[in-house]
Amino acid sequence: MEPPTDFSHDPVMLREIVDVVRSLPAGVFADLTLGGAGHAVAVLESRSDVVVHGFDRDNAALTAADTALGRFERRVQTHKARFDEAAMILRDTGVEKVSGFLMDLGVSSHQLDVAGRGFSYRLDGPLDMRMDTSQTRSAADVVNGYDVGELIDVLRSYGDERHAVRIAHAIVNNRPFETTAALATCIAEAMPAAVRRTSTGHPAKRSFQAIRIEVNDELAILGETVDAMMNMLDVAGVGLVLTYHSGEDRIVKDRMRRAVEADTLPGMPSMSDFAWHWRGAHTPSGEELERNPRSRSARLRAITRVTDGADA
Repeated sequence: MEPPTDFSHDPVMLREIVDVVRSLPAGVFADLTLGGAGHAVAVLESRSDVVVHGFDRDNAALTAADTALGRFERRVQTHKARFDEAAMILRDTGVEKVSGFLMDLGVSSHQLDVAGRGFSYRLDGPLDMRMDTSQTRSAADVVNGYDVGELIDVLRSYGDERHAVRIAHAIVNNRPFETTAALATCIAEAMPAAVRRTSTGHPAKRSFQAIRIEVNDELAILGETVDAMMNMLDVAGVGLVLTYHSGEDRIVKDRMRRAVEADTLPGMPSMSDFAWHWRGAHTPSGEELERNPRSRSARLRAITRVTDGADA
């Protein structure tokens, strides 16, 4: 097994994010999903007048990030915390406004490629999937403890899995499961034969994604976090969110849309403190897809604070 501090990761849509960062006002940039600090390093290298506060609940990520960021010394602070705690922690450390924030909701290459983390449907390991290994609930608890209705709901809601009913019944009929390989095999065998023959990816991909989201409570805390961080943006500050799943993207798009359209009547000029930094979602370039196929499902949305409501 690789060393736990090996957190190599190809940061998704790095060029696009750095282009935005170059236009931000000086101040604090909050990286709410620090990982191995690939994005944070690029932010600090591109702006000498920006301080980064980085947040992650994964101890391996924080260890790797502290190493990668060590040369920036006083220009960076890292915090072991879930992203929904970031706004409170920032205020507790005296930060009232941020010039920008980033949330990258993907799973790192380290988490996928180290079998012992239990995220991978391709590598055999324990059914874990915990971002924060100190938390109690793991993938084994979800897979072996949820009833069939709960599993169907998880697979549909968080994985957009069309065959959720077949898969949920197969899991319940064959459990308990202890390893990722056994679960992945069960899921694949539950799929219709035609789907297995024509699928371009692993049949268990969506189900593993859904279980991971459930284990880490990711979508339940996403909307309020986006709201809290948008409210902390300084004028001309930009919030950036990278999503990889339609459920995530719907939440982010809806929260940003509400902010942009707040207090605006149809046919009238906007009265909101926010505007789209660009319309719709940006996707990875062909060059990036060739270099990093795991970025294929990425969608990058951005919102700008245009006025300070307190001064309006």
